[in-house]
Amino acid sequence: MTRSFLFVVGSARREGNTEILARKAAEQLPAEVEQRWIHLADHPLPDFEDLRHDATRPRARPRPEGDQEALLLDATLAATDIVIVSPLYWYSVSATVKRYLDYWDAWLETPEIAFQESLKDRTLWGVTALAHSEEEVAEPLIGTLNHTAAFFPMRFGGVLLGNGSRPGNVLDDEQALLRAKTFFAQEPPLARYPYDKA
Repeated sequence: MTRSFLFVVGSARREGNTEILARKAAEQLPAEVEQRWIHLADHPLPDFEDLRHDATRPRARPRPEGDQEALLLDATLAATDIVIVSPLYWYSVSATVKRYLDYWDAWLETPEIAFQESLKDRTLWGVTALAHSEEEVAEPLIGTLNHTAAFFPMRFGGVLLGNGSRPGNVLDDEQALLRAKTFFAQEPPLARYPYDKA
């Protein structure tokens, strides 16, 4: 399958530090690699409802059609590589990214798309900008993405971290810009939960 990158942007503002850093990394992808950028703010999802144990409704969900959920589902299924582009908000992913990932649970209950099998062996990546210079504060975000990938299991390319608070600050983070040049060139391993033995 030809590689196709889906950049899921969960920032509360346009062209913030996280998106700038993600675009710097994306510039390094070969020209033949398809890129699709989706800003979650442009495609709001309703609050997620977990219907798995509601005896009054069927557990299986129909495939969504003609709405924001359908657009995001189709884009997700079409991608070989999914890049979560989320600033570090309260030490984890943004609310819009969390809601998008919650819908992955709904799609697992849509039999016709075989969502888990479809995502198996694809690659999940992350890009985030944080105001702290101490990168360990991003561990909850990294853990969220790693464990999400491990569930399927997908490959996990890790998270490209950059430092910046005010818009454009990340361009002053020379180490982040250097890491961006080779971030997508690596061969990501299969994601594992911390308790899994290698």
